[in-house]
Amino acid sequence: MQRTIFTEDHDAFRESVRQFIAKEITPNLPEWEDAGCIPRDFYYKTAEIGINGLQVPEQYGGGGIDSFLFNTVVYEEIGYAAASLGGFQVHLNTVLPYFLEYANEEQRRRWFPGFADGSLVSSIAMTEPGIGSDLAGVATTAVRDGDHYVLNGNKTFITGGIGADLVIVVARTSKDAENRRNGLSLLVVEGDMPGFLRGRNLHKIGIKSSDTAELTFDNVRVPVANLLGEEGGAFAMLGHNLPQERLSIAITAQATATAAMNLAIEYAQERMVFGKPLAGFQNTKFVLAECATELQAGQSMIDQALVALDGRTLTPADAAKVKLFCTEMQARVIDKCLQLHGGYGYMTEYPIARLYTDARVTRIYGGTSEVMKSVISKSLGI
Repeated sequence: MQRTIFTEDHDAFRESVRQFIAKEITPNLPEWEDAGCIPRDFYYKTAEIGINGLQVPEQYGGGGIDSFLFNTVVYEEIGYAAASLGGFQVHLNTVLPYFLEYANEEQRRRWFPGFADGSLVSSIAMTEPGIGSDLAGVATTAVRDGDHYVLNGNKTFITGGIGADLVIVVARTSKDAENRRNGLSLLVVEGDMPGFLRGRNLHKIGIKSSDTAELTFDNVRVPVANLLGEEGGAFAMLGHNLPQERLSIAITAQATATAAMNLAIEYAQERMVFGKPLAGFQNTKFVLAECATELQAGQSMIDQALVALDGRTLTPADAAKVKLFCTEMQARVIDKCLQLHGGYGYMTEYPIARLYTDARVTRIYGGTSEVMKSVISKSLGI
């Protein structure tokens, strides 16, 4: 089915992004995976073609674009290239929206130009050891001391945390015995603040080009000027961006599943089995037909959600539905496509193997599939 949500401007931008990926990402991805991180100069290169500052207001050096469709183009093309750049995507799709929505004018002047030109890389620290989806259980504390907060605590599984210049930290600034969700605040910790310690780069089974950190805050003095938004209002603030964050994950899941099917088709046409191409067998045709149908369903959900997001009508429950379907579908499609590769699909030099391991986490981060089901069921009144 023909997609109708993009204009000629989006198509032209897509072509430039595709060329950039072919030159800067595809040939370098194995090296980045070995290093466990994306090199810093990559952010400057993406800034040069306008990716970093798409939503940053023009007066701070950005594009001032209100729509999320240009972002969608970028992350679709990364996925179509069988790549996953977790830290880069979190920086722009997850973290930047908090600054756009809640930064005051002084903070905007201080940080937005760095977002736009690639000189600032950001991350967000929510998850703690022993505390996963239960965000209300955050134990990291920030105690007011004059013009500073004294921050103490530990975070883990922080995407992009090793190299980030700015880390939004979810911390408890007060306690409410009746409602644990109250009293959480967002503090922006700068990379060179004394007491801010970065642990090891955690080893993962997938998305290996993205650094994932353990972070420790030992009496870090964070200026009150680095409070993002209203003190004590973090829980609602974090919920505000969840629809876009979850839709972003679904977009990547959809794109990488599409890449898997394309790889499987190419392999099936070239691979000879019992004297004829693998693509000639009925089972191969049926499996790929199933994948194509599931992908079409996912694409339709995503495109409808993108229209709702730009129209400010995408609800948390609808975003949860899209993430749940697309990430679960991604797992099914990529598994089937790997199976069509046979033993070669298990070899890491084949892109399908990377897609398989990269895909596993999409049903966990941004809210597990079980959390998505809980959100959806609540919207049904049950």
